[in-house]
Amino acid sequence: MALKFGILDQSIVFPGQTPAEALGNTIKLAQLAESLGFERFWVSEHHDSPQMAGASPEVLISHLLARTEKIRIGSGGVMLQHYSPYKVAENFNVLASLAPGRVDLGIGRAPGGLPRSTKALQKGLTEHDSLADKLVELEHLLHGSFGEDHPLAGLQANPLPVQPADIYLLGTSVSSAQLAAERGYPYAFALFINNDPEAARVAFETYREHFNRAKGAEPRAILALSVIAADTEEEANELAGHFKSVRVTLASGKTVNVGSLEQAEEFAKQAGETYTAEVRDADITRGTKDAVRKRLLELRELYDVDELIFTTIVPDFEKRVRSFELLKEAFEEQPA
Repeated sequence: MALKFGILDQSIVFPGQTPAEALGNTIKLAQLAESLGFERFWVSEHHDSPQMAGASPEVLISHLLARTEKIRIGSGGVMLQHYSPYKVAENFNVLASLAPGRVDLGIGRAPGGLPRSTKALQKGLTEHDSLADKLVELEHLLHGSFGEDHPLAGLQANPLPVQPADIYLLGTSVSSAQLAAERGYPYAFALFINNDPEAARVAFETYREHFNRAKGAEPRAILALSVIAADTEEEANELAGHFKSVRVTLASGKTVNVGSLEQAEEFAKQAGETYTAEVRDADITRGTKDAVRKRLLELRELYDVDELIFTTIVPDFEKRVRSFELLKEAFEEQPA
């Protein structure tokens, strides 16, 4: 099977930019991804963060579908823990009716923000179903209605599309891989968030070993990672800068990944808990197109994945575009 490529864009508001400009660049990148022949383009969900303009992936996906023609557009991801599966199904059934066969519903397990945004999103919520239970409900609503023994029997998330959105599960741990396997979903491991190679290896092994083929699907493993390609090694290293990955462990045992020690401190403060933080250099695949291609093929082999999704955090938009163009050139010139 040929290796497929996608882009995950976080609509980052870089210094000197407005949120409107950041969203405008997201639109341009989706159109670029389509022109380059990438498989899909995903947008993220972040809350209470002035540095991220993508608070509502459903709304942004709708606009991106209208501004493109063929490429798959989706969420990377919708944070289902905050929402009613019924409303998520309605949103994505509308999207799938507008653009049949082009909509991906990536589900994330992270909060997408600090504790106060989680509190605000879940204000008034009386039921706290597990993510697994919510996924079962969501799947029913995307494809029809519940059975007669369900309390909401007969309920439909209209309009029911001819081609419902495809569900993907996103994660950074073995538990997310296990859940994706049980539900028979494609699984994307976010190496750009949890840059622990051993965690990624075990997650993908767990996913393939326990995959439920009862629905007729085959496992589809996706690796999401940070990539920066440039015309020279020196430029790539300069663009990569000094990004850090900080893993926060609260006293309760809950873990979360943030981008700085300041964010770690704020997260713990809002959670009202003591914490420990582990700081790592961000794992960014960087270099010339040939060097990057070599490394990406090594990662494909290492994790036995079917697809790579790139996130490229470069403030200079033209150099971000150049990075994606170089990636395309690298694999066109030397087919995998």
